[in-house]
Amino acid sequence: MRRPSPLALLLTLALTASVAASLPGSAVAAGPRAHADTPRPVGVALSETTEVLARAAGALDGDAGPARADATLALRDLFLARPSLDEDDETEADRLLARPTDGVSDPYRDGYATSSVKTCAKHVCVHYVRSGADAPPSTAWAKNTLSVMERVWRHHVGKLDYRKPARDGSRGGNKKFDVYLKEIGSDGLYGYCAPENRVAGKPKQASGFCVLDDDFARSQFARAPIESLKVTAAHEFFHAIQFAYDYTEDPWFLESTATWIEERFADGVNDNRSYLKFGQASRSTKPLDLFDSSGLAHYGNWVFWEYLSERYGNTIVRQTIQRAGTGGGLPDDYSIQALKKVLKKEGGLPSRYAAFAAANTAPAKSYDEGSAFPGVSPIKVAKFRSKKRSASVTTKINHLAAKTVDFKPKKLTSKKWKLRITVDAPRAATSPAVALTIKRSNGKLLRRTVSLDKSGSGTKEVAFSSRKVRSVSVTLANASTRYNCNSRTGFACEGRPLDQGQRFTVDAKARRG
Repeated sequence: MRRPSPLALLLTLALTASVAASLPGSAVAAGPRAHADTPRPVGVALSETTEVLARAAGALDGDAGPARADATLALRDLFLARPSLDEDDETEADRLLARPTDGVSDPYRDGYATSSVKTCAKHVCVHYVRSGADAPPSTAWAKNTLSVMERVWRHHVGKLDYRKPARDGSRGGNKKFDVYLKEIGSDGLYGYCAPENRVAGKPKQASGFCVLDDDFARSQFARAPIESLKVTAAHEFFHAIQFAYDYTEDPWFLESTATWIEERFADGVNDNRSYLKFGQASRSTKPLDLFDSSGLAHYGNWVFWEYLSERYGNTIVRQTIQRAGTGGGLPDDYSIQALKKVLKKEGGLPSRYAAFAAANTAPAKSYDEGSAFPGVSPIKVAKFRSKKRSASVTTKINHLAAKTVDFKPKKLTSKKWKLRITVDAPRAATSPAVALTIKRSNGKLLRRTVSLDKSGSGTKEVAFSSRKVRSVSVTLANASTRYNCNSRTGFACEGRPLDQGQRFTVDAKARRG
C-alpha cells in the first residue's frame, strides 16, 4: 500500500522503531529458500500467526499508528497465515479480507452501508455507493477513477508488458478487475489491494481487488486529488500484478518496485520523492533489502530501481520480477537472488550496487531529476594540505549498505599532486566493492573503481591538484547477499545476513608525482 496521509505520516515518524539499530549478526550457514505449496507468513519477526491477524486489523481500523503504512502487505500476510488460524481467527480474517460489497457486518468498517453501483470499461470496474460517508463527490469522479485505472492497465500491462492480474472468476459481477471507492483517507490510507483466491495449480499466484479513497480530498492528502489518484492507482494496481507473479515475495521488493512504477506512470507528480530521505538516497547505512513495518525505508528505496532503469531501461525491473515469479516456467527466485542473476550481464550486483551508492553522493549529476534528491553525506571529510598529506578511516558496514569518505585537496596547486588510495576490505567471498567519484573544479564528475583482490585489498592513484579537483569520494560497499534464509527477519528471503558489520579501512596519501 502507499504511504499514510500527511497527518498519519507524522504519527508514523513519531513512532518509528529502528530495525537497523538492532541488525542481526552473522549466522552459521546459508540455507535454501523453502518452497512450500502453502507458504508460511512473511513479515518482520512475526512469531505467531495471530500477530498477523492483529497487524491486519490495526492496518485498517484507523487507530494503529504506523501499522497503517503497509495495509496491502498486512493483508497479504494475513492471506498467507489464514490456513494456520483457528476457527474464530479464520472468521475474523475473512472479514478483514472481505470486499466492501460483502456487507455491513464487517467490524472494521470495510463494508458498504448501502447498495453499490459500478461503472466498467474494457478491463476494470469501479464500484461505489451514491450516498453516505463512502460516496465519491460525484458520478464524474467515479468515472474519472475508472479512466485513470484503464490508463494504468494499458501502461503496466500494455506498454511495460507485465502480466495481467489473475482473474477473479465472476466476483464483482464479471471477470474484470474490481476497484472499490471508500472513505479511507480518514484512516490514514490512500489505498490498498488484497489477495483473494489462490490460482488453481499455482499456489503462489492469487487474484485480488483494490480499494481506493473515494475522493482524495486535498484536506487529507495535501495535493490535487487527481495527482493522488494517479500515483495511488499506479502503485496499488502494481501490487495486483505482483500477486499474479508471486504474492509471497519479499516485502521490500514488492513496495520499492511499486513505488518506482509511480515514476513511470505519473512522472510529473513526484509524490514518491517524499520517501527518499528514509531510503538509501539519504541513508546508505540501512540495508537495501530492509523492510520495517513501522518505517518507510522500503518506499524510499525505489531510487535503486530508478538508478537501474535510467541506465539499462525499464525492462530491468520486469526481468527481475519475472525471475522472482512463478508459473510459466519462471524460476521462483527470491528478490535478491533474482536481482543478482539479472545484473550478472551488467557487471554483477557488487559493482552495480557500489556505483549506485556512489551516485547517491552526487544525485544532481547521477539522475534525470536528481537535483531534487537529498543525497548521502560522507561519514568523514579529510582535508589535505602541504603539511597534512595522509588520512586513514576504518568503519564497519552491514550487508547491502555503504559508507563514503571524502578527501579534499587544499592549496595543493601543482598539477603533479596525486592521491594514492589503499583499501583493506573484507575477503572477496563477502562481495565488497569500492567506487570512486572525482569531483572536478569545473563541476564534472569522473567515476572510477578500486579493483580488489581475493583478500579484499586494492589500490588506486588519481590526480589531486586543487586547481582541478574539488574532492575525491571513496564509497565503500558491503554488497553481500549471503543469508540464512527463513529466519523471520525483515530482509530478503526472511534471511539472517551472514556478513554484517564487515570492516573496511581506507588509507589515503597525497604526494607529488
